[in-house]
Amino acid sequence: MRFLLTVLLVLLGAHNANAAHYAARDDVRRFIDDMHGRHAMDKAVLERLFRQTRHLPAVIKAIMPPRDPGIRSWQAYRGRFVEPRRIAAGQRFMHAHAAKLARAEARYGVPAEIIAAIIGVETIYGKHTGRFGSFAALTTLAFDYPPRADLFRRELEELLLLAREEGRNPLDYRGSYAGALGLPQFLPSSRRRHGVDFDGDGRIDLASSVDDAIGSVGNFLANHGWEKDAPLAVAVSVTGDGVQALVDEGILPRRSPLEWPAQGVRPVKVGAGDTAISNPVEDLPDRPAALIDFVTPNAATEYRIGYGNFFVITRYNRSSFYAAAVADLAAELRRSK
Repeated sequence: MRFLLTVLLVLLGAHNANAAHYAARDDVRRFIDDMHGRHAMDKAVLERLFRQTRHLPAVIKAIMPPRDPGIRSWQAYRGRFVEPRRIAAGQRFMHAHAAKLARAEARYGVPAEIIAAIIGVETIYGKHTGRFGSFAALTTLAFDYPPRADLFRRELEELLLLAREEGRNPLDYRGSYAGALGLPQFLPSSRRRHGVDFDGDGRIDLASSVDDAIGSVGNFLANHGWEKDAPLAVAVSVTGDGVQALVDEGILPRRSPLEWPAQGVRPVKVGAGDTAISNPVEDLPDRPAALIDFVTPNAATEYRIGYGNFFVITRYNRSSFYAAAVADLAAELRRSK
């Protein structure tokens, strides 16, 4: 049903997709008027940009939900990112850029392996940064993908503002089908707010400067509340009937460690042998946390209690699976330091 509804919305939104160019469309002209009124952008320049821009069917195909979404699987998701090729690439990246990562860790308080893991999950250390013209991709999504049109119109606005600030042609930017840019895959809004010139060359270049990518990831996490030397998450065992209610509270940390024993939540320590249940009060950090489930079909559900820094990673990508994959890849890279 969700797939059919999305298809219907896309078809309704794309009724003008076959127009000769976007500048001929009324909704685009209203956007141009808005950009002129709020940001004093030249209408003629914007019209020229949209006149050169065509609808990209590949972008719509890429963003559409799968026809058969199946069941989410934590182990399948984790296996895409915490696997030998990406771990080895991460080890090489950390070795090659150790000084830059150490400098970012000192400045922002974010561990080097967390920064490296995010870049690894996002683009395999720059191997896959995207092949789409960002202006055309964002235009296609802003005007021909109704389910998220508001988001992508804001990002199209941000791209135009970014291009003006940098003195660049908006058509020069390239990235993912969703408009994400460079090694860390920042959307234009994040690029404007959190990008930093970490190599000191007078410009921010997330596509070619590893220094800028490393510094910008650290800055993003710090700006969203990363706490130096604070915990990420702890694996736990869960018993009792209230598990789902705890999970449904969401991933924002709220509960104190003293509450977990009464809820049947106990930390587990995984060693060389069997897992062991440790003391639930003494071994848990004295910080608010949230219970998070990691479901895999035909396997036992894994649980972790996530702390503030785990929540911060979900500001980068609003998925608990994503944050846990980053944490697990970082743990692999930390072991190899």
